Amino acid sequence: MDSDVARLAAIYKLLAWVEKNRKPVIRAVAILAVAVLAIWFYVWSAGEKEISASEALTSLRPAATSSGAPGVIPADAYLKVAERYPKTDAAALALLQAAAAFFTEGNYAEAKTQFDRFLREHPQNPLRAQALLGTAASLGAQGKVSEATAAYDDLIKRHPTEPVVPRAKFALARLYEAQRRPDDAMKLYEELLRTEPNSSLGAEAEIRLQDLRRSVPVRAVQAPAIVPVPVLKTNQP
Repeated sequence: MDSDVARLAAIYKLLAWVEKNRKPVIRAVAILAVAVLAIWFYVWSAGEKEISASEALTSLRPAATSSGAPGVIPADAYLKVAERYPKTDAAALALLQAAAAFFTEGNYAEAKTQFDRFLREHPQNPLRAQALLGTAASLGAQGKVSEATAAYDDLIKRHPTEPVVPRAKFALARLYEAQRRPDDAMKLYEELLRTEPNSSLGAEAEIRLQDLRRSVPVRAVQAPAIVPVPVLKTNQP
């Protein structure tokens, strides 16, 4: 009974306070309602934008070719999607595909530009390692061996668990071969044989490793120096 009386008293006090402060309360409620509506609209519009971006990306069709060969989607078509729907997952994927298209076309400098743009605009995207691999490959394709070597090495060390790392190791080993660093190359091929034993990449690594072992001269192993053991002389009776 006492608790019911106390509860009623509290309700009356609250109603009295609301009545006394009616205008501020109405204003606060109105502000809260506007804020909730704004948040809902933002979430809704973001969802609609994401849907539209995905539809635009999937609606791209390969360009027709005069020879009748299977066409490819030009890089510029992907870039249009990325520019029209910025900050969406579809835009990130479009940028990555544009970079890959430029690489396929042989425009390695522009491919690197778009891979770098992806990394800059979508730093937390789960496909980040793919873009890092693309950047390194673009540098290598341009003949920038030292820069490509550093890029592959950085990818391997910073993202050791990413699925693209085996490909990065194989590419780095090939660069080591070009730089006449057979020991470093063989080390990577041996790692690939351990981690990718039943894959095509592991098979290629085994072939390269065997070729290197045949071509690299066996180093002469210096025999350990024989240290004479001192003989203790004893007095014979």
